Amino acid sequence: MAASNPNHLQIVIPEHNAQQNQCDFPKDKYFDYSQRAQWLRAAVLGANDGLVCTASLMMGVGAVKEDAKVMVLTGFAGLFAGACSMAIGEFVSVHSQLDIEIAQMKREKRMTNNGQNEVELEKEKLPKPWQAAMASALAFSLGAVVPLLAAAFIANYKVRLGVVVAAVTLALVAFGGVGAVVGGTPVASSCPRVVVGGWMAMGITFGLTKLIGSSGLEM
Repeated sequence: MAASNPNHLQIVIPEHNAQQNQCDFPKDKYFDYSQRAQWLRAAVLGANDGLVCTASLMMGVGAVKEDAKVMVLTGFAGLFAGACSMAIGEFVSVHSQLDIEIAQMKREKRMTNNGQNEVELEKEKLPKPWQAAMASALAFSLGAVVPLLAAAFIANYKVRLGVVVAAVTLALVAFGGVGAVVGGTPVASSCPRVVVGGWMAMGITFGLTKLIGSSGLEM
């Protein structure tokens, strides 16, 4: 109106520009890390399990049998059994989680006019059982290969045991570092924890198997 205060300044922002500014985010810089969390967790844990389990089995058999062939065959048996067990366990676990989350989605009734399409889009973000299972089995196998390669070409019994321990230690440091970086935790505290855990597993398996073997059990 003509009687309006001439000292009062009003800045009018067009509505379409305001909406554009609110929605104009750098989409290329956004990434949903939850989409890869499942297979990444399975891969890191699977590799560490394959390394420690296979090395502990080989050290346990090595405590009572000096034959390199027996030690390596035991490692391969541990690799096959462990990879299958990890894959099956991961598949069952993730599939159960998937069923629970889908059921929860239906209970919350987040359906709109395009409700079915919305549910399908939500399912794409949920954990994938086969992906987690394959990642876990592959990672376990990769971890198990480390002690197998360390022991396969060394004939001397004591040297073979030492090389296995050294190779596993280096791999534990690497896996601990990767796990720390992925999880955003300090590498300096994560690596020693992983290494000490691996040493304990190998040492306990070696010691108990040696004790059983020295008690007169026929093998």
